[in-house]
Order: sequence, then structure tokens, then C-alpha cells
Amino acid sequence: MGNRRRVAERRKTGPVVIGGVIAVVVGGAGVGAYALLGGGAGDGTAGATEARVKSVPTGPPTAAEVTGTAQRFLTAWQRGEVARAAAATDDARAATGLLTGWTRSAHVEKVTLTPGPRAGAKVPFTVRGTVTYKGVSKPLVYDSALTVVRRASDGRPLVDWAPAVVHPELREGDTLVTGEAGTPPVRALDRDGGELTTKKYPSLGPVLDGLREKYGRTAGGTAGVELRVVRGKESAAHKLSDKTLLELSEGTPGTVKTTLSPRLQAAAEEQVAAKARASVVVLKPSTGEILAVANSSPGFNTAFQGSLAPGSTMKVVTASMLIEKGLASADKAHPCPKFFTYGNWKFQNDDKFEIKGGTFKASFARSCNTAFISRAPKLKDDDLTRQAQQVFGLSLDNWAVGVPTFDGSVPVESKAQMGAALIGQGGVRMNPLNMASVSATVKSGVFRQPYLVAPSVDGRELATASRTMSASTLAQLRDLMSYTAAYGTAAEAMAGVGGDVGAKTGSAEVDNQKKPNGWFTAYRDDLAAAGVVQAAGHGGETAGPIVAALLKLGG
Repeated sequence: MGNRRRVAERRKTGPVVIGGVIAVVVGGAGVGAYALLGGGAGDGTAGATEARVKSVPTGPPTAAEVTGTAQRFLTAWQRGEVARAAAATDDARAATGLLTGWTRSAHVEKVTLTPGPRAGAKVPFTVRGTVTYKGVSKPLVYDSALTVVRRASDGRPLVDWAPAVVHPELREGDTLVTGEAGTPPVRALDRDGGELTTKKYPSLGPVLDGLREKYGRTAGGTAGVELRVVRGKESAAHKLSDKTLLELSEGTPGTVKTTLSPRLQAAAEEQVAAKARASVVVLKPSTGEILAVANSSPGFNTAFQGSLAPGSTMKVVTASMLIEKGLASADKAHPCPKFFTYGNWKFQNDDKFEIKGGTFKASFARSCNTAFISRAPKLKDDDLTRQAQQVFGLSLDNWAVGVPTFDGSVPVESKAQMGAALIGQGGVRMNPLNMASVSATVKSGVFRQPYLVAPSVDGRELATASRTMSASTLAQLRDLMSYTAAYGTAAEAMAGVGGDVGAKTGSAEVDNQKKPNGWFTAYRDDLAAAGVVQAAGHGGETAGPIVAALLKLGG
């Protein structure tokens, strides 16, 4: 026993403690036994008691199992025992790779992991360590969390492995690397020359990362030494940029000027901060310049990269198509029944309303679904796709904004799915940038690709649309949006917004959400904006006030 005690005393790192419960390692003949206070082994190790139990445990892990599993994993990780830590997860191979890179590639040492109070199967913890590279060291501190699950095959409780356990910024295939940054930093400026920082504008983190990735090598800066997330194939497919987590030695930043308006950006940040899961974009229709972009969830740029069903805001695009094809006219009679069946789907309006003897303008303003879907039998499967691409510049994946974006998707669909697409459901996917561009196209009469950095900076070519709407179609579409802003579903939100205005609301049902995503797109003079508030309700009540508040500020 004396020898064992001396070995224990030589350890530099102690066991992890969760809520006053200590995981004590007792060495002996190469076997480690973990003692838990407060009930049960809960560590999944084989033993005489386990051998007597023939049935496989089922159901959620017990409190003791969650505690014990978290202790085993965190203690092993803290001590640098990669194989043991990985064995405590449900994907030992993936865990081994990332935890090995933690020391070899990220150069993190002197690690202390401090768990917080357990919440069900989830255990939050704080990571403290030191990153050392070529004689330069800096402390690293951040919060993460793990979840314990039960493996179906043998009932063993294990850490539900995900890269985010190691660091919340990590996704599948990403790695942590400390070294000379491949891309120099950039100093991003607003249109007036002021510096853009996440301290001043919290939601701009992904935008600033994107600017660095695009312009870091050409903006005149020099690279420093950093700990950063290097994105893998899956993250790259979602257009996520590499992210700096810790700067050990500063590089010299280059300078990139953006089109953002400091006044509108500050207002946009304030507007989305008041709601959960809100995003908004403001454009200048006459040029395509992006004046503001903000998200209440700063970790992902939903405003530029979100892929969400836009609901009835898509009816702006659909209406332009129906008018061009002679299937609708603003002031002519147009059916709006309670129900319409197409492709064996029975479509209905919100609260099953109907408009008897109404015009297309009335149906647009009240957002009548059946008024649009009733025209589906007279359309080709690719008509909506072609309209979105040829007139509004959407769904071509060719926008060159200056940072990563999702440029909308309007796939060719048939039968019921095609009918659903006409009202912004089915396979149609958009984000506030796309829908702000739709309003900007209506306001200016021509698609101008939105951009955050002037194309003259790097000589890139902006996307264009192959054609414009006829003068008659454009006039009617503006009339529809103007009427909706004054008398339709957008009227309450747009009250007090003067000038040449137009708007459209939208609500998009999403599986497993009690409330729909609320959408709103509108223009005023030389401003166009769109926003979404997820899982919040109707667009006129949720996203509408955000958009209207920004339009009131003017350019």
C-alpha cells in the first residue's frame, strides 16, 4: 500500500469532482476502481454483480450513471489518458482522434476540467488550460458540456460523443490547430470608416470570420500565432469559416471596408437582441449594398446562411409569375376558397377563411393560400424555379457577397410539393438576405445582387438575372405590396412607415414546432429589409416590428 500511496502523491492532476462527489483512482495490478459517494458504481465496469445480472439495462441513465460516466471521461481527459477517455464515449475512434489532437496539434497542456451541476443527463464543465507554442504561452478558458446516453447493445452508460464536447465551436471533421495562422487578420470597417468589432456588434462574429477568410491574404496583413478551428468537409459544405479561438501573438491586420451602416447595424443588433432566434438584413435596392445584418444567436449567421421555408413571403415571387402568365391580375376577381385539393393534398387558409367575390389584390393582402395553389394545375413543374432564377436571381448558388451565403433554393417539384412551393413551403428554402433581395428587386425593378464588400476591392463579378419583369407586371406587384402594407396583414407593423412602401408577411410551419416561423419582407424608398423570428408565430406580429423599425430609420 505504501508504494501505491507514493505513486498517487506524484500525480500532478487530481480526479474530477462533480457536486462534491470524488472519483478516486486506486491503483493495483493494473486495475482502476472508481468509488462514488451517493449510490451505485455507474461506470459500466465488469464485476461479479454485473455478471449475475442477465438483462440489459434500458431507459435513461440514472443520476449515478451520469455522474460516474462524466467523472471517468473528464478525469481521463484531464490526465491526458486519451484511450481511457475515448473508451468512456460511444464513438471511441472519433474521440481518440480529436483528443489526441488536443495536445499534439492544439498544444494544450496543464488542463483542469471543472464540472458544474448535473441537469438530467447533461453535465456542463469549464475547461482551463495553457496553450504553448514555440515558447509562447497563453491561458485558455471556455465552457462546454457533455451528455450521457445508454448504449442499446449492452446498456452501458457512455458520453454521447460529438466534437462540440471538446469545444462548442467544433463540428464533425473539424480540428483544433495551434500555429502560424494561414490567413492574416483583417480590420473590418463600416461604410463610414469605423471599425467593426464583436464587442460593439455582437452578432457580426461569423461575418468577420468570413471577411478574414476571403480577404486576409490580400488585404495587406501578416499572420500571427493562433489556436483556431480548422474546418472539415462537413463544415465547409455549410460554408462555415475557420475560427480563431485564442491569439498567442498578434499578426498585423489588413483593412477591408464594408457597406454596413453603423447606425442601421446598431439598430439591427438592438432589434434582434430583444427576441430569441431572430435575424434581419437591410439592403439598398438601387445598388445592392448590404446596410445591416444581425442575428440574436451570434454563433451562426442565419441572416446570410440560413435555409428555412419562407412561407407566404414567397408569394411575392409566385404572384409575379402568375401575373406574367395571365393567371392573375391585381384588380380582377380571383377565387379564395377555404380549401383546395391538389396532388392529393388538401390545402387550406389560416383559420380556414375564404374571400367571396374578392380580387387577387385582396387575396395577396390577406395571404390566401388557396388563391395561389388553385393555379397549380395550369403551371409546369419548373415554372416557379425559372421565375425565381431568371427574375429574382435566386437558387443559382452564384452570389459573390464577400462572405459565405446561401442563395436560396427553389427546386423543381411536382404535384402536391409543387403546390406547397407556391406558398413558400415544400422544398423552397430562403433566409432574410434572400427575401430582402426579393423586396429590393420589386422596389428597383431589377435584380441587383446584394454585396457586403464592393466588387472593385477584388475584381469579382456579381451575379445577374437573365431578365426583368414587364412594366405591367412590376406595377401590379408593387400595387399588391403597397396595398398589403396599408390594408393587409402587414398594416399593423408598417403603421407609421412613410414614403413609397410595400410589404408581405409570412408564416412557415415547421415540424415539431408549436408555433410557425414568422417572416416579413418590405421596402421603403431606397431601403429593403427582411427578417425572420423562428418558432414565434405570425410574421406580422413577430418579424414585422423588427423590419419596420429599421425602415423607419431611413438610409
